Amino acid sequence: MSRFFEAGSSDSDTSSSDEELYSESEEEQSSDEGEEEEASDDFSDDGDSDDDSDSDSDGGPTSFLKSDAKGGASRFLRGEESEESDEDESRRVVKSAKDKRLEEIDSSIRTIDNAKKINDWVVISNEFDKLNKIITKATQQGTTPKAYIKAIVELEDFMNESIRAEKSAKKKMNATNARALNTIKQRIRKNNRSYEDDIEKYKADPEGFENAPELSTETPAPLAKRKNAEFEAAAAFSAARQSATDEPANEAEFATIGRGGRTVAITAESIFKQLRTILEARGKKNTDRAEQIGTLTKMLSVAATTYQKIRVLLVLISTRFDLTGAAAAYMPIPQWEAALAEITQLLEILEKEPLFIVTEEAEDREDEDGADEPTTAGGQVVKIFGSIVSLVERLDDEFTRSLQNIDPHTPEYIERLTEESALYKIVVRSQCYFEGADLVNSVNRILERRIKLLYYKPEQLIKIAEENTWSSLPKTVTSKITPYAEEKDPSKLIHEICAALYKQDNRLFRTHAMLCEVYHHALHNRYFHARDLLLMSHLQATIHTADIQTQIMYNRTLVQVGLCAFREGMIYETQQALQEISGTGRVKELLAQGIQMQRYTQTSPEQEKIERQRQIPFHEHINLELLECVYLTSSMLLEIPFMAQCGFAPDAKKRTISKSFRRMLDYHERQVFTGPPENTRDHIMLASKSLATGDWKRARELIKAIKIWDLMPETEKIKEMLGQKIQEEGLCTYLFTYAPFYETLSISNLASMFDMTERKATALVSKLISNNDIAAALDQKTNAIVFTSGVEYSRLQNFSLALSDKAVQLLDSYKYR
Repeated sequence: MSRFFEAGSSDSDTSSSDEELYSESEEEQSSDEGEEEEASDDFSDDGDSDDDSDSDSDGGPTSFLKSDAKGGASRFLRGEESEESDEDESRRVVKSAKDKRLEEIDSSIRTIDNAKKINDWVVISNEFDKLNKIITKATQQGTTPKAYIKAIVELEDFMNESIRAEKSAKKKMNATNARALNTIKQRIRKNNRSYEDDIEKYKADPEGFENAPELSTETPAPLAKRKNAEFEAAAAFSAARQSATDEPANEAEFATIGRGGRTVAITAESIFKQLRTILEARGKKNTDRAEQIGTLTKMLSVAATTYQKIRVLLVLISTRFDLTGAAAAYMPIPQWEAALAEITQLLEILEKEPLFIVTEEAEDREDEDGADEPTTAGGQVVKIFGSIVSLVERLDDEFTRSLQNIDPHTPEYIERLTEESALYKIVVRSQCYFEGADLVNSVNRILERRIKLLYYKPEQLIKIAEENTWSSLPKTVTSKITPYAEEKDPSKLIHEICAALYKQDNRLFRTHAMLCEVYHHALHNRYFHARDLLLMSHLQATIHTADIQTQIMYNRTLVQVGLCAFREGMIYETQQALQEISGTGRVKELLAQGIQMQRYTQTSPEQEKIERQRQIPFHEHINLELLECVYLTSSMLLEIPFMAQCGFAPDAKKRTISKSFRRMLDYHERQVFTGPPENTRDHIMLASKSLATGDWKRARELIKAIKIWDLMPETEKIKEMLGQKIQEEGLCTYLFTYAPFYETLSISNLASMFDMTERKATALVSKLISNNDIAAALDQKTNAIVFTSGVEYSRLQNFSLALSDKAVQLLDSYKYR
């Protein structure tokens, strides 16, 4: 118990500890309230000890073991060591948050100065970002430190010297360092705009600026006062907006409301400052793009010079496209129409002022308010950084997206489609401007867009579109690549556009131009021209390495070539062209005309969204039912005679021309009851069975009864062609089936059986004999077919021969092991 009395007697020690705690608490309260979290870190241990002492019972003996001072419970037990701990605590210095900030700023500035000595821009960039974060916190309740202003001025000067030295240096810096230099170049210029006044004061008198006294830090207002200030700001904002609504500004100047209810006046002299503000806010969260569009629209009306109008229009059009968020399916139609009108206005300005050229190769100028604007005085060409072709491409993409998402069976789709003429007009007009400004890359990109708007249309529509476009354009707008003529053949226009793209080094442009030209020729029944172009391109060998959109274009072109061959009566060529697409069972997916869900497969929502974005608009679709009808009819005319020719050969089922057709035919034959045909596939399957049994007339009636033929041009001509083909293949099937039962067969009887002339029947039989399809000869005296008598094998003998051949192959393979 002696130690308790001894501890209780040390009143002086306890009182001195209380005084130290009191002084420390006063220093804590005098520190910056905005940074109280960091300032209180040094006293965290004290708070813990307070909590412990409160938890003990009042007046208990253990209360003497715990202290609020920094020694803990062992302070009264240390005895002689208590004096040393008092000396340590007396030497301990408590720093305020402001002093800590200044030390961090000085440390970052020293690091930047050291990095400048070795020209390490990676370190400079990282420390500059760190320094700006510290300054952001330090200036919340006070002024900007003078050391920071001095540091950013010196850093900007050093950066400019490094850039000049880099341009003239023979040995360039490494890629990482150069990338960091380019990054910090933009950051310094953007950052220094916020401190323009302080920077000007420093440059005017560096010594006086550093020796000037620091302004006192303002303490934050209480919560009630801050709420009152926010209420007053909101009231001022509402009053200013109401006054702006009730009293419109004059034509030369108008007012807009900024943050905090402050009125911001926009004049011709302050346009560039406002543009810079809008560009800096682009892409950030909580940015009101609709408000930006309204501000830019008013700025356009205030712009006094041509240069100002061009700069404002470029930003305004881009902002309209930004208005469409990721969640939106397509750009709102009113915004699209407004963007179309503004691009037209921009082109009109550039056509009137040909010395102003908007190009991607120009340097991005940072225009300052009050600075001299670039002018065309003395015939000087002014290049403005921008890309009109990108704006036109985005306009075209948004138009396509809207067509993809609008129901094609509604009047809204038709109304939207009528605006394609205005889009085509913009494309042609921009092409003429790019040619006049000698922007080769832009010309190629816009030519590709133009050919994609034309290649799938009939020539009558192309001619109408050209007439309407050129009649509405000014006569000063002309094109050297595609000059307009009233009697010009549309196919010649297609060739002129494609020929210009063939000359370019861009492989993608050449590929797309080739596919578009082949598609156009195939659409207008120029089969041999389309086939020769496709074969000369050698695309079939490399198309599997192309991108998805190019593969879709190739599939569409191949299908159109097959349909063209069918209209020309070339059945074998039709089947060969369509086999690769129609025989897969994935026609919708390959032609980008719908998403075909496969069995036992799951598609993620992201993948499904990508697939939907690839779909082509409805008015460019190829009729899939017509495509299936053409493919199955061609397969029937080839497969049925081939099946009759194979007969009872053991490998007859393995030898097929069209596996998909053979599969459908087998399924149809396994049906117990077959009713009357209801769809296109039923008509063709019944016609195939009739043709196989020799009833060619029934087969012809079933094929002609298909209603889908009415969608093809010259329907009667196609039906007549199909009737003749069925007659010819019926004759071949008859000869393959019943040749073993004849010694001679009269040509006249054969011709009357299939309702054709003897001359035509003779030609068909001669063709079969020359191809060794039948073992026979023609007797011209009796005008009859003389069949060669050979050894006929039964079905059992055929199987025995096939078995012996396989046994010989097995022995040979075993012998050479």
